[in-house]
Amino acid sequence: MQRHPFLFSALKHFDKLSVTLVEAEKKRYSGKRETAPTNINIEGMKNIKPEDFRVKGKVDLSKIPTRLAIDTDKEEETLALDKVQMKLSKKQDAMYAHNRHAFLVCLQGMDTSGKDSLIREVFKEFNPRGVVIHSFKTPNSTELEHDYLWRHYLALPEKGKFAVFNRTHYENVLVTRVHPEYILFENLPGIEKVEDITPQFWANRMEQINNFEKHIAQNGTTILKFYFHMSKEEQRLRLLKRLENPEDNWKFSAGDLKERERWDDYMRYYEDAINSTNTDYAPWYVVPADDKGVARYIVAQTIWEKLESLTDITEPELDPKVKANIDVYREQLKG
Repeated sequence: MQRHPFLFSALKHFDKLSVTLVEAEKKRYSGKRETAPTNINIEGMKNIKPEDFRVKGKVDLSKIPTRLAIDTDKEEETLALDKVQMKLSKKQDAMYAHNRHAFLVCLQGMDTSGKDSLIREVFKEFNPRGVVIHSFKTPNSTELEHDYLWRHYLALPEKGKFAVFNRTHYENVLVTRVHPEYILFENLPGIEKVEDITPQFWANRMEQINNFEKHIAQNGTTILKFYFHMSKEEQRLRLLKRLENPEDNWKFSAGDLKERERWDDYMRYYEDAINSTNTDYAPWYVVPADDKGVARYIVAQTIWEKLESLTDITEPELDPKVKANIDVYREQLKG
């Protein structure tokens, strides 16, 4: 079976054409840093409120800042995140023992928007037994024999656990919408060529995703969806850093430059996906991502506030018979 080029991050090959593209991009975008749009002024990390980033109504990404005008420094950002991490770690243990709730954290964003490093920093204090990270890549032959949501169902968190989707089921209405030819690999009835993929096809997928999320939410999974809103200028700088720093060269793919040329298409389809699937049971948060430290704090604080709102989560008590015999057990162990 022909390999399905579903995610552009999988295009990790270098040839003469790739080198030419790299050099052309460096020449084209070698210039001064542009100022990212800002319209939220915040004094200090403690005044960042997750609710300010939750999507309410129809979203227009061109009017949302990619960087906050915030009076802070890296040290304050780190300390603020550390405090949230400690609270999350303790509450996570209680949730694991309580064994009733599950959390699904969905991370979406353009390449270099900081998803990988955010996972490392936000979840590093979690007990590993209670969190599973899934980075969805190109569907394999087995996955393509099922519907597009099948592999995501398999990765859903168990009760008491967190699952983090690094790229998510939304790739099926983002990458495939920019490259509709990828849909042909799914061998769907009635889809023989790209022209068969109608606007109704995408509307149906949005409805299917809403139904998927509603189903798991009604069965005890809390869903939080984060779009990392990065400026095109910031992406340029991060891609250049990958080229100029030998230790980061392995992260670079010439395919990233090809996808960058479709930036406006991605923004349009991100807007449509967010507007079509923003619900009370699975809300979207648009996180300004040009400053990684601030983005990490927003995500961590959002998870904490949602977790804290689940007031039924308590650590289970010992069985009364066991509790009544603690002293007996203690003496046995001393002997």
